[in-house]
Amino acid sequence: MISNTDKFESLLRQQQRIWYNSLSKILIIIGIILISFGVVGLFDGQRLSEGIPDLIDMIREMLPPDFSRALNWIKPLIDTMAMSIAGTGIAIVMSLFIALGAAHNTTPHFSIYWLSRMILNIARAIPELILGILFVAAVGFGTLPGVLALGFHSVGMVGKFFAESIEHTDKEPIEAARAAGANQLQIIFHSIIPQVLPQILDVTCYRWEYNFRASMVLGAVGAGGIGFEIIGALRLLKYQEVSALLLVVLMMVTLVDSFSNYLRQQLSE
Repeated sequence: MISNTDKFESLLRQQQRIWYNSLSKILIIIGIILISFGVVGLFDGQRLSEGIPDLIDMIREMLPPDFSRALNWIKPLIDTMAMSIAGTGIAIVMSLFIALGAAHNTTPHFSIYWLSRMILNIARAIPELILGILFVAAVGFGTLPGVLALGFHSVGMVGKFFAESIEHTDKEPIEAARAAGANQLQIIFHSIIPQVLPQILDVTCYRWEYNFRASMVLGAVGAGGIGFEIIGALRLLKYQEVSALLLVVLMMVTLVDSFSNYLRQQLSE
């Protein structure tokens, strides 16, 4: 018969093994992080110390901000906002259809499931900047390639979240609808979509915030918007104008985040 003391010691040894295993895994992760620091040059003290004075000089050249061309930035800001909204809209519509094929409980066939997952993986794997270059080469400069790049890349992330939400839906409403004689389409619209609608709304708002920031980066490859103005000012070494543009961007990002939070609160009620 095993005594309480033996049980306690066995449990203690088991907990110690778990602790040692966890510690070893953490140390391995820390080691990988430190190696990565060395590869990218974060331990190069001489290089960092030489760059700090240059950074300070650049910051001095950026002050005071120059808002003399502020009226000329209204149209690029509108373009940036339109790019983020249009790109998000394209992604949501496409992602919802692809997610239904990429979820185990709604896909009509395994081949469609595999194809849908492959589309999501490809869209997620290619960065917006690369997509922007490709679409600029295809359709020319302007906001259109930016919208296409944002929309296509967002499909990969948004569709993955949608598919996972669909797979984690409660089975009882689905089984009840099936028992009542509902077909697959009716089950999707009446038993699945209502369950995942809050997650869809949350992901939509979060993705819009992200796309607004990403649309500014796409200006570097000729996709228009306020990012194109920032790149142009940098190339002309107009650092005071760059600082002004960055302040405008900071204000717009804050407004977008606040409005997105407001939308989430209103839609969740």
